Order: sequence, then structure tokens, then C-alpha cells
Amino acid sequence: MTATSRIMPPAANDPPSPYPHLFSPLDLGFTTLSNRVLMGSMHTGLEDRARDFPKLAAYFAERAAGGVGLIVTGGFSPNVEGWLKPFAGKLGWSWEARKHRQVTDAVHGHGARICLQLLHAGRYAYHPLSVAPSRIKAPINPFTPRMLSARGVERTIDAFATAARLARDGGYDGVEVMGSEGYLINQFLSARTNRRKDRWGGDTTQRTRFATEIVRRVREACGPDFIIIYRLSMLELVPDGSSWSEIVAQAKAIEAAGATIINTGIGWHEARVPTIATSVPRAAFTGVTAKLKPHVSLPLVATNRINMPDVAEHILAEGHADMVSMARPLLADPQWVAKARAGKPHAINTCIACNQACLDHVFENKRASCLVNPRACAETELNYTPTATPKRIAVIGAGTAGLMCSTVAAERGHHVSLFDAAEEIGGQFNLAKTIPGKEEFHETLRWFGHRIEDTGVELRLSTAADAEMLQGFDEIVLATGVVPRSVDFPGHDHAKVVSYLDVLSGRVVPGRRVAIVGAGGIGFDVAEFLVHAGQSPSLDPRQWMQEWGVDANFHSPGGLAPSHPHAAAREVWLLQRTEGRPGARLGKTTGWIHRATLKQKQVKMLGGVEYLGVENDGFRIRVQGMEQLLPVDHVVVCAGQEPNRRLVEGVQALGKPIHLVGGADVAAELDAKRAIAQAARLAATL
Repeated sequence: MTATSRIMPPAANDPPSPYPHLFSPLDLGFTTLSNRVLMGSMHTGLEDRARDFPKLAAYFAERAAGGVGLIVTGGFSPNVEGWLKPFAGKLGWSWEARKHRQVTDAVHGHGARICLQLLHAGRYAYHPLSVAPSRIKAPINPFTPRMLSARGVERTIDAFATAARLARDGGYDGVEVMGSEGYLINQFLSARTNRRKDRWGGDTTQRTRFATEIVRRVREACGPDFIIIYRLSMLELVPDGSSWSEIVAQAKAIEAAGATIINTGIGWHEARVPTIATSVPRAAFTGVTAKLKPHVSLPLVATNRINMPDVAEHILAEGHADMVSMARPLLADPQWVAKARAGKPHAINTCIACNQACLDHVFENKRASCLVNPRACAETELNYTPTATPKRIAVIGAGTAGLMCSTVAAERGHHVSLFDAAEEIGGQFNLAKTIPGKEEFHETLRWFGHRIEDTGVELRLSTAADAEMLQGFDEIVLATGVVPRSVDFPGHDHAKVVSYLDVLSGRVVPGRRVAIVGAGGIGFDVAEFLVHAGQSPSLDPRQWMQEWGVDANFHSPGGLAPSHPHAAAREVWLLQRTEGRPGARLGKTTGWIHRATLKQKQVKMLGGVEYLGVENDGFRIRVQGMEQLLPVDHVVVCAGQEPNRRLVEGVQALGKPIHLVGGADVAAELDAKRAIAQAARLAATL
């Protein structure tokens, strides 16, 4: 059952592919995948209730129609104990399997293959029924698991085999056995979490037995012509993690047990190293997959922060892997594969790894979506159908809300003019893209630029629209964004006091010591901008690994090494009026990264601050009743925003339908997710 990764020559009538390795078929022996793109597993929230399966089917069908070679679903538990949360997705009964046919039929209708991921949460389960190899509580979970008995271990293995057989009955081409990210199988593999004294614990061979038995019994239950992907934790990024020799031994044992493909797992959920955020360099971890390649003959899959075709092609061309896994990039653009195959990477709506609408939603028990693609997981609800009554529509403001609204409306057949007083599109995104670690934001503006051309939007930059200019339009959309909120503390008009707009635009270069007023998302961004002085570790994987304490050779236990953060370019104080920890309202899955980054740079983050006034010698504040003078050169104000509605009154006088979107509607921490989604939904109804 050995697969081959030989690059197949193109057919005689096919034009040369710009990405020949990416679009070479992969022969698995009993079946052939059409290309090397694996749509990686990502929980969306649609897996947990059968009534949502029509939406899940539509979601996967769009990606299958877009040309993905192989899809892996979000995780389904083989039993109740393995639920991620109460009543999460599970596959253990035949009646559950029948409901999956609508999903698999939808994917097969477009010629793609699909595997169901089998995931037992173990001690990560967020409910009181959780179990684990040993009774050790996870640091990110309030529930302490029960230790599985020897009989319980056997029942769990049988549950995996039963679930795999039921997946086959449900029409799946295979399963992915989730053996990484710190879930149950990974917990058995690691001495960190497996303290057992029986045959399921002890040395590497005995700790690996649980995983190999699962793969062996799944193969036995499902036969030789069934894809078994095993997700192997190659880089755990936790203290006392597996050694490299243990990982190699695990991979060889998994291959011998009957797996078809080995997928790469990076990091445990409790790891204090970011693995998929936008600040992580592209393809930062593919070296660990390449390191394993000489030790096994199965196809290997590289993963994490692979979001554009040139990145994927390079990984494959260099022989670092046989496939590339992408989850969020296909959330952002279901046509990613088709656009890459056509040699149109500029047309791809690139995943910027912000996590705001995907992972943050999942961890908040909301349905996943995508900041740059609000249709993700809403394919049955939000559609841009052609209009029967084309209108002349004016959109004022070429920030993200205005860009989304104008391009969707034009795609539907309306005649759209987009006005902005600036010389370039993007609005506040042009500031965001200057923040070290947010370089991906350039991609969104590149994509919007393509969309403007592709949909025929009339773009009128350097044009400050007024009511008189808008008289000939049928409908008017104000996407005029926000203006910074003014502050009223003593000395707010001192020369030391500047706005974040002044700093990020380059109009003001702050001195060596800076206080930032306001510790929301913008305050944290400005702090990052100031301490890095434009030198972004996200663009240099080795520098990034030094900053975060990752062994660039992937040899040390857990892949960890002493961190060596570069010295901060400035001394910074990050201040907020409200009590509590600054940054507490940042993103669920990324807030800790921002806080940790600033802590590395010795930024002093203070809550409950009373601003007494700016003086020539600095900024006088009071914290917990203690008055102090911060000896700063500048005070940067990031104290929130207000809607920019200067055109509302004049436009209302025209008697035209008027719509407010984005910051012009609600100024809330420059919420691009809300602004883009609101604009898309408005444009879909105009």
C-alpha cells in the first residue's frame, strides 16, 4: 500500500502549469488524488448538529467545486467521553452515519475525496465526563479527567474502529486519526501526560501502542482501499515534550500499522508558542516535515501558515513534503485551487491568519466564518445573486467596508462608483499593514484591487465626495469610517501628545520613551510598532524562532529552546483607564500572543490609570493611589474612535436611500470583521 509522490507529466494538450508539483496527481496505490492540496480539518460548529449538515454539505461542496484534491472534516468523537464539549459532533451509531451521506454526496458530486476526522479530546474535553491516560488536568481546562482503566482503553480503541467503519458507511473515502495537538492519542504518546504503569504506558514503544492499535484496527475494520491519514505530533512545543527519536519511532510504528498518509501536527493547545497566527512566518514549520521524510515511505503532509500557491509549490519542489494542508485559506477562498491552477494567484482572497471569525468564533461557541469572506459557513444564506434591476450606487469610502460593499454590488450587476479622498484604497487597513506581524494585510488590499477591476467598479480616488456629486445616484452607501476620539486630560494639547494616526502614517517619529493612552487593539498595535521599530520577526523564520524559543533544528524535546528576544527599540508604557489586565478583550486565540510579545519587550502595561496631565518633563498619572511621572518624550492617544458621519445631513437632503456601514455605522475598535460582513450583507440585498 505504499504511495508514490512521483510528479506526473502534464497531458499533451494541457498548458504548462505555473505550479507543476502542486498539481501533480498523488497515487495512493488504491486511488489517486487529483492534486497535492489537502483541505485540513477545522471545526466550524456545523458538525455538532445533524440539522446543520445541509449547511456543512454546501460549505464543503464549494471547496470541492473549487478543485481541492482531498478534504478533511472537523473533528468527530468516537464516543461521548471524547466530545470536545457537551453534544459536540460524534459518530458511534449507524443512524448517525446515514446523516453524513448528504455531506459526502455533495463532495463526490464535484469529483473530490473527503475524510472524516476522528478526534477524541481526552483531557481537553470541556465537560465532566473527560478521560485521559493519567489523571492530570490540562492547564487550559477546569475539568480534571478520569484515568482510563485498561478495559476503558480497549473500549476506546474499539470505538475508533467502529467510528471509522461507520464513516465508510456514510460515504467517506477515509478518516484522519487525530494523534496530535495534545488530544487523547497525543496524551498517550507523551511521557508528559502518560504516567501509566501498565502496557499502555512506560517507554516509547508502550506509549505508542494506543496509537498503533487504533490505526491497525481501523485498517482491519475498513479494508485496504480506505484512506487512513494519521495526524502525528511532530513538534509539540511544550516542556518535557517528545524527543526527535521518539517522534521518528512513532512515525515508523504508525506506518507499519497501516496508515496511508501522515499529516503534520504542530504544537499543543496549551503551548505558549503561536503556531497559526498572522505573526507566524509563512511555512515556518515545514522543516520538521522535511526532517521526518527520510525515515518513512508514506506521503507526508506539511501544514501551518501555507496560504499562497508559491509557498505551497516551493515546499513540494524542495521535497519537504508530498502534500500541503490548508484549512483557513480555503475558508477565505473556496476557489483557491482553481485560481492557482489557472495561474491567477492575484485573484486569490488570501487568508491573513487573523483568527477573528474562524477560531475565535469556535472557541466562543459560535459558528465559524471568515473576516475576509463572510460567506464562509453561510453558503446557504449569503449569496450574491444577479440583480434584476440594476441601479446606480455610490459608495463613499474605500476602506474594507466600502470595498466589500462596492465589489459585491458590482458583481451582482449594479453600476457602482467608489469615492475616497485618499490616494489609495484601504482606509485603516493601510495603517494595520504597517504593524510588525500584520504584513498579510497587504494581501487583502491586493485582492480588493483585483476585485475592483474584475467587477467593473468605477474607482474615484483623491475625490472628496459631497452631496452635490451624489445627486445622480439611486442609492448611497456611506462607508466613511471613523475619526479618533478626542481626549480631555490636562495637557492634551501639549506638543508631546500625538494621535496613533500620526505615528502609523509616519508623520511623527516618537522618541525613545513613549506612553500609549488606550490599551485596546489599536493600543497594542501601536506598542508593537514602537518596540519593533519596523523590524518584523514575522518575515524571518529563524529570528522569529529565536524570539519565541523554538529550536530551529527541531531536535530538542518538544522542539523548545531558550528564547532570545531582541531588545525593544523603545521604552513603552501601555495605559488604560479601566481596572484589570490590559488586553483582556483582545481576540480569544490571539490576545495572549500580543500580551506575551509586549511582555518580551518589557512594555509596562497598567490598568486603572488616572491621567493627571502632560507636562514638559513627562506624563503624570496616578495608579492605585500612587502618583508618578512617566519621563516620556511622546504620548500617543489610542482612546477609541467615533463614526465619521459628516456627509449624512447633506445626503439626507437629497431624499435618496442612504446606508451606513462599517465604522460610519458603529465605531468599535476598528472591527473589520463586522464591517466587512455588514457591507457584504447589505450589498447582497441592494
